[in-house]
Amino acid sequence: MAGAKDTPRVVLNARARLGEGPCWDAQTQRLFWVDIYNHRVHEFDPATGLDRFFDVGEVVACLAPAGVGRLILGLRHRLAYLDTRTGSVTPLLEFETRSQVRCNDGKCDTRGRFWFGTMSKAGPEASLYRYDPDGSLHVMETGLTVSNGLGWSPDGGTFYLTDSPAQIVYAYDVEPASGQIRNRRILVDLRGQTFFPDGLAVDREGSLWSAMWDGWCVIRFDADGRETLRVPMPVQRPTCCAFGGPDLGTLFITTAAVGLTEEEIEHSFHAGDLLALAAGVTGYQANRFSS
Repeated sequence: MAGAKDTPRVVLNARARLGEGPCWDAQTQRLFWVDIYNHRVHEFDPATGLDRFFDVGEVVACLAPAGVGRLILGLRHRLAYLDTRTGSVTPLLEFETRSQVRCNDGKCDTRGRFWFGTMSKAGPEASLYRYDPDGSLHVMETGLTVSNGLGWSPDGGTFYLTDSPAQIVYAYDVEPASGQIRNRRILVDLRGQTFFPDGLAVDREGSLWSAMWDGWCVIRFDADGRETLRVPMPVQRPTCCAFGGPDLGTLFITTAAVGLTEEEIEHSFHAGDLLALAAGVTGYQANRFSS
């Protein structure tokens, strides 16, 4: 079990505006993550502490491994491939044209399908999509505000989806072979709190680690949605979590500085930096997109 005495440490003084989407690639032993508003895809090597980035020229919200030297990216209104050997970006498809809506969080399932959501500045106009290896795009959910915090239970039978402004983490039944979801219900209800659930990671015990925007913490919930651990963070806006490291026992946490006042940054000095936590439990490496 994860221990309450675990404390996060800064592993990279990144000073990102909006760090997001950490994704552990077991093949390269690297952590890929994005700085959304700086248009950067980062590649971090925890063994050496070295980090390099690719400027992709526009908002980049999420990513997943997609073959040797290649990532699939969720850009503002389209999907694309990034070649990490050359830095070249190859468009795949456009899925959105409305200016008030952009891509947000995304992950691959065990069948190699890329799930990603959008966020809307104009109310509940965001959606959840599934992009399949055959090139087909499927609308999985609508009426969201900020589609966020995606994940699956260890047995693959439950899918998790966060709507951050609504302060809710939903659970769905999922049919792994077809990828269909149904029976949406509220798993975690944080309505009335002063913070908002952002990105999440699922550990091998079936618990969810959810980063709390404006909450100065990451909270672990069991499969029934009960809080079992709250880990304080040295930043106001942790954004997302991913398990990584050789034993998949390190929880990497991205953070944000965007929107903070000078006074808030003074109290949240490491806003935008990359954090890591010895979680006391192991998780899963990122699934790969199977093109």
